[in-house]
Amino acid sequence: KAYKNFFRDKSVGFPRFKSKKNPVQSYTTNNQNGTVALIDSKFIKVPKLKSLIRIKLHRQPKGMIKSATISRHSSGKYYISLLCKEEISELPKTNSAIGIDLGITDFAILSDGQKIDNNKFTSKMEKKLKREQRKLSRRALLAKQKGINLFEAKNYQKQKRKVARLHEKVMNQRTDFLNKLSTEIIKNHD
Repeated sequence: KAYKNFFRDKSVGFPRFKSKKNPVQSYTTNNQNGTVALIDSKFIKVPKLKSLIRIKLHRQPKGMIKSATISRHSSGKYYISLLCKEEISELPKTNSAIGIDLGITDFAILSDGQKIDNNKFTSKMEKKLKREQRKLSRRALLAKQKGINLFEAKNYQKQKRKVARLHEKVMNQRTDFLNKLSTEIIKNHD
């Protein structure tokens, strides 16, 4: 069907192969006449799925829901992100400019003299990450010795998810740090 669509209309684009082995699986669905809806902030209704999905709501969406993307990360966790249409008000002007110098010892030095610490998220988790990665290597070696495909080796897959969860935690810490820092800088300067 994807090839037929491509040859009928070139603007659709060439179909991309979506492997089952790809760590991030996702699909996007549009909201048409309320097909995507939040119910009591505990459930979400999505087309193609007969039952409601229980969710942990990060924050109440503002505005009208346009689409929903359901994704499964390499850690085995499922996420749903909602694209909403809303009016965003502009922040008040502070009439102060600032220069940012990214460094190695310090994460950044601002032109007003403020130093921002370099939070070494990876080094804090390094010991745990090393241990879990060594376990993963041993599981891979064991599966190879037994002649089992890594995709079918249950212990290897379990350990792979564990390592992915640790990497995801470090990534989330970094993202959180950068978002908070950028928000603070934007609120205080133009």
